[in-house]
Amino acid sequence: MERRTFVQASLASACAVVAGSATAEEKTKSAELYEWRIYTLKPGKLPLLEAYLKDAFLPGCKRAGCGPVGVFTEPGTAEAVRVHVLVVHPNGASATGLAAKLAGDAEYLKAGKDYLEAKAADPVYTRIESSLLGAIEGMPKLAQPDVSKARLLNLRVYESHNERANAKKIEMFNKGELAIFQRDGLIPVLFGQALVGSALPNLTYLLVFPDDNARKAAWDKFRADPEWIKLKSIPEYADKEIVSKITNVLLTPAKYSEV
Repeated sequence: MERRTFVQASLASACAVVAGSATAEEKTKSAELYEWRIYTLKPGKLPLLEAYLKDAFLPGCKRAGCGPVGVFTEPGTAEAVRVHVLVVHPNGASATGLAAKLAGDAEYLKAGKDYLEAKAADPVYTRIESSLLGAIEGMPKLAQPDVSKARLLNLRVYESHNERANAKKIEMFNKGELAIFQRDGLIPVLFGQALVGSALPNLTYLLVFPDDNARKAAWDKFRADPEWIKLKSIPEYADKEIVSKITNVLLTPAKYSEV
């Protein structure tokens, strides 16, 4: 079996496992994949990366049949800034084939020339961290925010000490926590189980709010919600048993972000 065919088959199987009890074919057809990239770079290189993403990468992804593409920045320092890029893929073939499609796209190569031809002595970024996520059963598709409005994104990553605990946290969201989120104003954009990447196993999700005051109010409402208090009191769902670390990051979308 060729390597690309093997990877695509592996991703399809993983998506089916993530999705739950329905047949592999049904769930693979419905659940999206999310590629999450994090660029770490010096602040002075941000304009070059932004130009590449806006003028080359986003249009190239659209021509390749994937997207939408979200671009977000997290609070940086004088030494470094981190830019997050979300690419929505309809299937494993899209995820594994994107690089080759971009490499053969003349418009992409022309628009991204300055970024792509950066010299080793003067790189655009330090490194790219990358993860591939499979949408969970309770939210198999991305919920597109209104990009015409001001918004704040909240990225959260729940790491677990093993695969069983990770599956139990995902079950918790599928069976009740996700519905409580939506009722209390914690508006989900995506929920995905990490299939490939660092800090495995983990559940990664993205929420959207009008502003930080709305974010704080929603979390306060959630923490006081009787249904949440009841759900988290179930011994098998206790955080100490299924979540070993939580990463919480606030993200500001770029003006051209499609998410």
